[in-house]
Amino acid sequence: MVDQGLEGLVAEEAQLRRLGEGFQFTEGPVWVAAAGCLLFSDIPGDARWRWSAERGIELVARPTSKANGMCLDRDGNLLVCEHVSSMLTRIRDGRREIVAFHYEGRYLNSPNDVAVRVADGSIYFTDPNIGRLNDHIGFERRQDLDFEGLFRVGEQGGEVELVADEREFRRPNGLCFSPDQRILYVNDSAMAHIKAFDVAADGSLANGRIVCEGVGSGAPGPGNCDGMECDEHGNIWVTGPGGVWVISPQGERIGVIECPEILGSLVWGGEALHTLFMMSSTTVHAIDTLVGPAPLPGAP
Repeated sequence: MVDQGLEGLVAEEAQLRRLGEGFQFTEGPVWVAAAGCLLFSDIPGDARWRWSAERGIELVARPTSKANGMCLDRDGNLLVCEHVSSMLTRIRDGRREIVAFHYEGRYLNSPNDVAVRVADGSIYFTDPNIGRLNDHIGFERRQDLDFEGLFRVGEQGGEVELVADEREFRRPNGLCFSPDQRILYVNDSAMAHIKAFDVAADGSLANGRIVCEGVGSGAPGPGNCDGMECDEHGNIWVTGPGGVWVISPQGERIGVIECPEILGSLVWGGEALHTLFMMSSTTVHAIDTLVGPAPLPGAP
């Protein structure tokens, strides 16, 4: 079901389509335009799956270190957040490379979601501890860092930089850039809010502020803010209780696309980039939209 408030963003007659089922918890989708396919993670299943209109659902990798968020770098290589290894990795020409794995000599918690700045290819990622809490979605182990942070690393890896104060977040999760990439949005699933940061020319962040609150309760239940994308107009599309919440740049909730299960993440894809793919727990769904995403690396 689509809210009437989404007029101009989603057609009133648009319907959810189930593309696949039987997963444990789907996450981390990325559209690979060059191959015309969607890649996504099943975290507890320790697997990476592929969907295309021609071939449907196919298994492409197992194990994956219980991978979560993924995106493409400027060259179209796959960047992967891995829970078990506590690493951000890159798949280049079929080979796995380490991009980031520690900060100031201490291991990262469990990289969760990742976004690339088009201007210089630098990579921003969130690092909550959820991959260390249990063996279901990670590997239970002691936390090396004493905070859960937001980091940046250069396009080719190297030294990892903390780009927000250590106490800025309780559990940083989804992140995305505004269409002009002058704002970076980061949500906090424990606080159930979305923050915005101004992005300077050198990639540093400033003026952190809350733009939307109450996207869930912060506790396990009917869904919290998790995966997040901006559309071409600057609206924020984020997982929340009941489905996908669409929020204006001013922080007002425009409407909700209802989904049958708790959502983990979402991404636009398809030939015209007007298909919204939704990672709906044990299933994968899609719906056609009237808008497309903010510009992303690897997109046509």
